[in-house]
Amino acid sequence: MAKSSNQKVKILYLMRLFQEESDEDHPFSRKELEERLSSLGIHAERKSLYHDIETLKTFGMDITYRKTPPEGYYLAGRDFELAELKLLVDAVQSSKFITEKKSASLIKKIERLASRYEAGQLQRQVVVSDRIKTMNESIYYNVDKLNSAIASNQQILFKYFEWTISKEIRLKKNGSPYHVSPWALTWDNENYYLIGYDMDAGKMKHFRVDKMLHIELQDQPREGREEFGRFDLAQYTKRTFSMFGGAEEKVRIRFPNKYVGVVIDRFGKDVPLRPDGNENFIARVDVAVSEQFYGWITGLGREVKILSPDWVAGEYKSLLNDLGRMYSEEDDAHRRGECR
Repeated sequence: MAKSSNQKVKILYLMRLFQEESDEDHPFSRKELEERLSSLGIHAERKSLYHDIETLKTFGMDITYRKTPPEGYYLAGRDFELAELKLLVDAVQSSKFITEKKSASLIKKIERLASRYEAGQLQRQVVVSDRIKTMNESIYYNVDKLNSAIASNQQILFKYFEWTISKEIRLKKNGSPYHVSPWALTWDNENYYLIGYDMDAGKMKHFRVDKMLHIELQDQPREGREEFGRFDLAQYTKRTFSMFGGAEEKVRIRFPNKYVGVVIDRFGKDVPLRPDGNENFIARVDVAVSEQFYGWITGLGREVKILSPDWVAGEYKSLLNDLGRMYSEEDDAHRRGECR
C-alpha cells in the first residue's frame, strides 16, 4: 500500500491499537504510538498524533492519559467490562446446547472485545472439563432459522430424530416432516426448546431444537394464535420437569425446612408455602405429573412426601414398589445363578 494511502487510514490503525492492545496497565506513550504506526508505513508527527487522539475522543472513545508509571494513553472505557466478558465466556463454555467447536469460535470473538492482555485472562477463565455438549452442530443455525420464522410469521417443516442404543439417529414419524407454526423459543434444563402449534395434532407442543433437522420456512402464515394466546410459557416450563409431558395437576408436598431454597428455585418465589409443625412445610405446586417429576421427588430423599391428590401419591408409591420388586427379583436371580 502506498504511503499516501496509509496516511488516509492512520486514524483507523490508531483506533485498532487502542482497542486491541491498550488498557490501564498497558498504555501507549506518544513515542510508542509513533513507532507502531511507523512499522505500518505511516508517518505520524507529534501534532497530528495529538489531533487524531482528540478526534477519536470526540468520536466517543474513552481514551485517557495515565500520569503515573507506566505513563501513556489507553482505552479506559469499553462496551463490556472484563467481568462481563468473563460471564459471557462462562455462559458459552457451560452451555450444553452449544457444541465444543462453536463454543471455541464464540469465545474467540468475545476475546476480541477486550485488549489482548485482558483476553489472556479470559483464556485462563475457561476450564474445559468432561462436560457433555450437544453433538448437533446445526443448532446454532436452527435457532436463527426459528427466530426468523417467528419474526416473519411463517410456518415451518422439519424432521425430528431420537437416538438409538447403537448411537445412531432414527427419524421419528418414519421420516415424515413435522408441520408446525413456531411461536416461542425457551431455554430450560440447559436445552433450547421450540414451542409451536403442531398442525397435524391440532395442539401446542414443544420440540428439542438440537433434535430438529432440515428446517424449511413455508410461505403460509402461522396458525394457533388463539391457542398460544392462552398459553402461559412461564408456568409451562415451571411445571414441566425436563420438558417431559404429563397430566397437569396441583400437588401438595411436605418438605423439611432445609429444602425451602430448593422449592423456591424450582417453582419461584410465588409458590404457596405453609408451615407444618416446626421442622417441615407444605408446598402447593402445579406440575406435569410424570416419572421425571417422581424422579425429582426421589432425589430429595426419604423426608419428602407427596400428600395429595391421592392418585398422584398412589402412582408414586406404585412406581417405588415396582422398582423395589425389580431389584429384588434381580437379586434372587443372581443368587440362583441365572444372571451373568
